Amino acid sequence: MSLVLGIWHLVVEGGQEKIVNTPASVQITNVSYGEEIADANSRSVVKLSFESLTPPSEESDEEEEKDDEEEGLTVDTTVLCALTPGKIEQATVNLVLDSDAMFKFEATGKNTVYLTGNYIKQDDDDEPSGSEDGYDSEDAYDLRDVSSDVEMHADELEDLESNHSRFEVVIDEEEPTKGQKRARDSDAAEGATQSEKKKNKKLKAEGGQPVSATDEAAPKEDKKDKKKKDKKAEETKKPAAEEKEKKETKEKSTKKTLAGGVVIQDAKVGTGPMAKKGNTVRMRYVGKLTNGKEFDKNVSGKPFTFHLGKGEVIKGWDEGIVGMQVGGERILTVPPNMGYGKSKSGPIPANSTLIFEVKLLEIK
Repeated sequence: MSLVLGIWHLVVEGGQEKIVNTPASVQITNVSYGEEIADANSRSVVKLSFESLTPPSEESDEEEEKDDEEEGLTVDTTVLCALTPGKIEQATVNLVLDSDAMFKFEATGKNTVYLTGNYIKQDDDDEPSGSEDGYDSEDAYDLRDVSSDVEMHADELEDLESNHSRFEVVIDEEEPTKGQKRARDSDAAEGATQSEKKKNKKLKAEGGQPVSATDEAAPKEDKKDKKKKDKKAEETKKPAAEEKEKKETKEKSTKKTLAGGVVIQDAKVGTGPMAKKGNTVRMRYVGKLTNGKEFDKNVSGKPFTFHLGKGEVIKGWDEGIVGMQVGGERILTVPPNMGYGKSKSGPIPANSTLIFEVKLLEIK
């Protein structure tokens, strides 16, 4: 099964050649003339040249040696279709071009030919590719292991509340010291006198001069005042921290509606560079219908890579990924007009609203 990512087209002028190397697999579906016919008597043959895995015929020892050096690859040419003005001006084809391969198109005659198709993602594109680009099976990011915010349905995020409201701040209070047996007035007075004498003996100022115990009480009072101030400052910081946490939670759960009706909601704000149109981005994603049914995903192996804003994916992605930062996670709610519209695409019914949970891994 393959998933359509966007529209592909190519214009080949009569008598000219064009070499293409697509960033993703392409399925060609239609070949036709345009609105203007340069030569009504000119017949056009559309040819395709490609690297073939068919071993060449044995003609000479020298050719065999050259073929060995090229590992058995040869360039073959085939005919896609033939068009004649006024008779056959359009042809339906079904041909898939693999990504990262070179192809040459040629149109004979004088008339311009238009080729149309789709960028597609095939099942093989999701298979792990070893340690390619540093993403092996052990280091691959898995959306199923991320925070619960990403796994939640988009509608449930409207009820997000700050976690701090579920907790109470408990401040320990000093327990009162247990009462002790009251001393007799005479004993207490005698003990105070003896204690004061001992302190006066121990305390001496510079030069050997005695210092009374009342003079020592001032530093102790300063320590108590400092302790009270520290405690008051700590109590002041707690509400500020709670307010900051509430603000961050509110920012995370805020929804924004973009052009075309695409709704974005950041589950986690990244800390890396910000994605802009024209960037090459590497993504992880899980695609679901509004009923929660999953229709596609890329959570391990080779990340999904495309050029942002170049029409290689659906419009909802070209608009919804812009502004994400590397490491960030976002939920995209894509209406039908920014997705696959009235057309059915694989497991996706016509006129479907799509929900994507995406993470931006890297910007090239």
